[in-house]
Amino acid sequence: MLTFRLAEEKDLENILNTYNASIPGRMATADLEPQSMEERKKWFEKHKEGNRPVWVIEKNSVYVGWMSFSNFYGRPAYASTAEYSIYVNPNKQRQGIGEAAIHYAMQQAPALGIKAILAYVFGHNVPSLNLFKKAGFETWGHFPGVAELNGMQRDLIILGRRI
Repeated sequence: MLTFRLAEEKDLENILNTYNASIPGRMATADLEPQSMEERKKWFEKHKEGNRPVWVIEKNSVYVGWMSFSNFYGRPAYASTAEYSIYVNPNKQRQGIGEAAIHYAMQQAPALGIKAILAYVFGHNVPSLNLFKKAGFETWGHFPGVAELNGMQRDLIILGRRI
C-alpha cells in the first residue's frame, strides 16, 4: 500500500540518496554532480517556508521516493503555478508509484492554491513523458537543445496541466 506524508528532516538522507542516484543516468535532472547534504538542507528549508511541500512516498511503510512542488518563476503573478518533481528509487520504478504520486499531488494542489502544475522533462526521458501524459499533462513548451548532458544537446519539454 502506498502512503504519502510530509517530509521531515530525518528523511533528508533518503531524499538526497534518491536524487543523487538519478544524476548518472542523465534522464531526470540537469545536475551533473551529486548534491551535498548541506545543499539539500537549504533546499528543504525553502520548501518548509510556504505552500510548496515535499512529501515522502512509502510502500508498505518503507521509503520508496519523494515528490515536491516548487515555485515557478518567483513572481507574485505566478503564485498559483507550481513545478512538480518526483524521484522514485531506481529499484522501485515502473511499479505504479509515479502514477499514484502524481494523482495524489493533483488532489493536494487546490488546498495549496495551485491551479496549474508544470513538469520539466528531458525530451529523451520517454518513461517520464509517458507518465505525465497518462496523467493528463500536455506539452506546453519545447526548448530544443538547451541542456548539455555528456556532450550531447538535449531538449527540455515543459508539460502542464490545469487543476
